[in-house]
Amino acid sequence: MSLSTRSRILLGAGVIAIAGLTYSCAGRAPASLAGAGDNAQRVYVAPGEHDELYAFLSGGFSGQVVVYGLPSGRLLKMVPVFSQNAENGWGYSEETKPMLETSYGFIPWDDLHHTALSQTDGTDDGRWLFVNGNNTPRVARIDLTHFETNEILEIPNASGNHASPFVTPGTEYIVSSTCFSIPVPNRDVPIDEYKKYFKGQISFITADQPGKMDIAFQLLVPGFNYDLARAGKGPSAGWMFFTSYNSEQANTLLEVNASQADKDYIAAVDYRAAEACAKAGKGQRVAADYRHNYIPEGRGAAVSTRKTSVLQIQPSECPGVMYFLPTPKSPHGADVDPTGEFVVAGGKLATVIPVHSTVKMLQAIKDKAFEGELEGIPVLKYESTIAGEVKEPGLGPLHTEFDGKGYAYTSMFISSEIVKWKLGTWEVVDRAPTYYSVGHLMIPGGGTAKPYGKYAVAMNKITKDRYLPTGPELAHSAQLYDISGEKMRLLLDFPTMGEPHYANAIDAKILKDRQVKFYSLAENRNPHVARAERESGVERRGKTVHVRMTAIRSHFSPDNIEGVQVGDTVLFHVTNIEQDWDIPHGFAVLGATNAELLVMPGETRTLKWVPQKPGVYPIYCTDFCSALHQEMSGYVRVSPAGATVALTSNAKRGTTGGGN
Repeated sequence: MSLSTRSRILLGAGVIAIAGLTYSCAGRAPASLAGAGDNAQRVYVAPGEHDELYAFLSGGFSGQVVVYGLPSGRLLKMVPVFSQNAENGWGYSEETKPMLETSYGFIPWDDLHHTALSQTDGTDDGRWLFVNGNNTPRVARIDLTHFETNEILEIPNASGNHASPFVTPGTEYIVSSTCFSIPVPNRDVPIDEYKKYFKGQISFITADQPGKMDIAFQLLVPGFNYDLARAGKGPSAGWMFFTSYNSEQANTLLEVNASQADKDYIAAVDYRAAEACAKAGKGQRVAADYRHNYIPEGRGAAVSTRKTSVLQIQPSECPGVMYFLPTPKSPHGADVDPTGEFVVAGGKLATVIPVHSTVKMLQAIKDKAFEGELEGIPVLKYESTIAGEVKEPGLGPLHTEFDGKGYAYTSMFISSEIVKWKLGTWEVVDRAPTYYSVGHLMIPGGGTAKPYGKYAVAMNKITKDRYLPTGPELAHSAQLYDISGEKMRLLLDFPTMGEPHYANAIDAKILKDRQVKFYSLAENRNPHVARAERESGVERRGKTVHVRMTAIRSHFSPDNIEGVQVGDTVLFHVTNIEQDWDIPHGFAVLGATNAELLVMPGETRTLKWVPQKPGVYPIYCTDFCSALHQEMSGYVRVSPAGATVALTSNAKRGTTGGGN
């Protein structure tokens, strides 16, 4: 039987899109209010009580991560990563600006698509959250003891870092791969010679040591669009599976030209074989230009270092490293079940959900059951790896998660539903509508060896009538489902920030007792720290004025400064000398062209200010810290350039340095 017959491929994306819009947005009856009281009880978290789970939702085009409590859907925190955040000064303060340096310069934004929790033995351990930047290819590490980004690595030879940053079961590696293939190395070539010059890359990045992320090796692969990935486990341990589409290698009107073939591919990578090839010297170290940014121990300023080479491996020169598994059609997710035996591919343009068997794949490799090769990479026969197909699941399958009880849940974008089906029999056992156009789906631990189960979260792209209207731009939506019984049950809608593409959730008990409550002043290694008011003061070094300032309820020291001149670069090094939980202090100055600072207890942050006109400029605390918060203010006197007003302050330490 032909692949097209087996998979009943839909002939055109346009037909599906029209059908899906009709299905999902017209004629949908309002949800019943039956059981609403019970649903409310299930998600209710009483005042003063805590949620059961932390949920980390990607912020998409906001460039941030948003943290919610589940089941309540309460917003807990927004963690800035790739985008500047005026709320706390991330990317504006002198300590954090280096985190946003790239080979293209300072880039204060990115498109953050995916999240991945660190793992131990294939289960989420809560040490770190990894995220990807899609536009300027980057990966980042968030330390979950204080919910702050502390490391970012740029990926060279890449564009559209979409299949990232998925982790191996021991967090030895996270991965990155190319969604938009480019010439490698990137150079001036004709776009219509795509097949000749354009390549993809798959990078394995060391991730198990904070501050030391780097590219272990990079596979140079055919110029397809690599989409999502998951690591193997159990029988597939040591493998990573990537979906790819555009096997046609089209470079224009991809909605048509990248949908011609009946099949695309899952790329199966044996990363242990790649390690062996690298150790055997089969790779080639090539020139590259990328940045590694990290915050050192002791809360000092971030460090940005330039890296100049990467180890590149050609799969054709390293047999056994990579295989292609034919998969219908334009697959999105490559999701591995808890046992590691099955890999589920959501073919966006297919009317079945194909499920590959990793056991059969390994046997097919042993038997050399190949139908050909692509650029020296063997292509396995579809029949040699397929375990089964889920028939008539719905329209537009994208992403699959697992509950650990033998069931899989797939998001159906066009028919706006979650479909529950049984592993092994491939039969659909339940459906639940979403509102509307569900993209990704998350079950806590659903991609691990031990899913938490209980809940599923649908991340929807269209909300229309679900919330009060807010003009042309509407919030995206998450919907919480109870999946503990035979039938899925919608419990809660809650609006989200940015555009979530993926999420993770973890038992709150794993994280909440690990939280840093404040930073130790004694361990503050910032070179401009003032650990007490007697260490505060001002100092001139040529045209730069350093202000070592302390903040404590409810005053700054110093809070009166004179002798600053127009055109000086003034660096306010503000140390919060509180040693108590939940006592941040803010800092702002009139005329600053960047943002405020929000300084945690025991921390030092620096705001750069270049005054343009003479005058007296107020400073104040922006975070309400005490009953006398309004009194926490002061003044900076700015004199004309060349004035003879001495640099002075009312700090106990006084003034050092001098001259212009």
